[in-house]
Amino acid sequence: MKKGKVYLVGAGPGDPGLLTLKGRDVLAQADVVIYDYLASEEFLRYAPAHARRIYVGKKGGDHTMSQEAINRLLVEKAREGVVVRLKGGDPFVFGRGGEEAQELAAAGIDFEIVPGVTAAVAVPAYAGIPLSHRDYASSMAFITGHERADGAMPETKESLDWEKLASGVGTLVFFMGVKNLPDIAQRLMAHGRSPRTPAAVIRWGTTPQQQTVVGTLADIVEKVQATGLKPPAIIVVGEVVRLRTELNWFETKPLFGKTVLVTRAREQASEFRRALEDLGARCVEFPSIAIVPPASWDPLDRALAVLHEYDWVVFTSVNGVKFFMERLWAAGRDVRALAGTRLAAIGPKTAEALEQRGLRLDVVPEEYRAESLLKALGETTVRGRRFLLPRAAQARDVLPQTLRRWGAEVDVVPAYETVPAAEGVDEVKAMLARGEVHVVTFTASSTVTFFLQAIGKHRAAELLKQTVVACIGPITADTARSFGIEPRVVAEEYTIPGLVRALASRV
Repeated sequence: MKKGKVYLVGAGPGDPGLLTLKGRDVLAQADVVIYDYLASEEFLRYAPAHARRIYVGKKGGDHTMSQEAINRLLVEKAREGVVVRLKGGDPFVFGRGGEEAQELAAAGIDFEIVPGVTAAVAVPAYAGIPLSHRDYASSMAFITGHERADGAMPETKESLDWEKLASGVGTLVFFMGVKNLPDIAQRLMAHGRSPRTPAAVIRWGTTPQQQTVVGTLADIVEKVQATGLKPPAIIVVGEVVRLRTELNWFETKPLFGKTVLVTRAREQASEFRRALEDLGARCVEFPSIAIVPPASWDPLDRALAVLHEYDWVVFTSVNGVKFFMERLWAAGRDVRALAGTRLAAIGPKTAEALEQRGLRLDVVPEEYRAESLLKALGETTVRGRRFLLPRAAQARDVLPQTLRRWGAEVDVVPAYETVPAAEGVDEVKAMLARGEVHVVTFTASSTVTFFLQAIGKHRAAELLKQTVVACIGPITADTARSFGIEPRVVAEEYTIPGLVRALASRV
């Protein structure tokens, strides 16, 4: 019988960036991924497309699968190939990874432990609380505050010495203890810890939903109850909590606590999303468009066949560059076919896409729109010249129309199409209706048009009154206005970085 291998991988406490490089690498080898509730689904994209994904999470009292069943599943799937058991935090820190490893060892299954960033360290750090400090604490302890299945706290088994914890350890970190917070606070005070000892409870630590409540042992229970804070959360007790007032770096980010809807095509959203998340935003992807090949390659193929006859090739987007170059390669040719042809690009990313292919640009306008390119070219330059514009099948006509009026011969050929892609529309409608979306971003006129088609024009206009509408530039903003939607943020530099900067300064 075939024996595979199981990797017990710690995925960290929630921030996808805290997954280790080794964790990412073993995910890429997986035939099966068995993952927990607290292990972000973001990590699943590192697994191969063929890998089977099995959710076995436990949320409060709702267990998808018992621990015994998970153990059996690991053994069963390991006989089929490489299994990645993806666990929140670190598998050997209150993650029951030791029990799973024992089961694998008993079954003769090869396994490996890939440690993760434990929530005990990362969550307080994201709340601005160091666990040790020369002036406050030189010792720490990690304790489970979770009830056993029979309802008993661990100390009933005499596994905790509350007197020593209360008086002998500087910083205490309790896992899964929110439900038992009253008992934890009472026991610490009863065993000698001062009621004035600072305490913090941190929910969804390291994620944009992070919520922190700070108090003392005497009043932390009341404060947590007043905010309605619920699990999953980490409890920190100790003088180091005082440092949060100075070191609270994460929750003070400019977009922290804001939910931003990203309507850009999924394959283009990653850079935008990363930049927003770096500023503390929670991003929800709702790609209102998808980028696909044109209905027919014939017009572009005919243009490529006589590429040497064009004086200029003008690229208006990264997508235009990508599909143009791929089609040129498919025809058995490469960038040498552009020898003698002058090149222009709208926008720094479009220019960068060409430069990465070893091509130098003759013209890149200061402003990233057609009108600025026309100004840079000048009427006398284009008269009598032949231009090729490989671009989206549907796009603004100001560039080709003006070039023709100035006496140029212009061939506009579709290199790609933007089509509607309204995945998850019901969920997005519900989030907008509940006021859970703070910002809706539009990075092109097509994203506005297809977003409104998906949501419904009248309904969208009504829902968007409750949110900040942000547009990448004046053309996209004018498209929004034509549907009765007034943008509150319009980037001064018509790029993704420009839009991100505008949001950071105005939202």
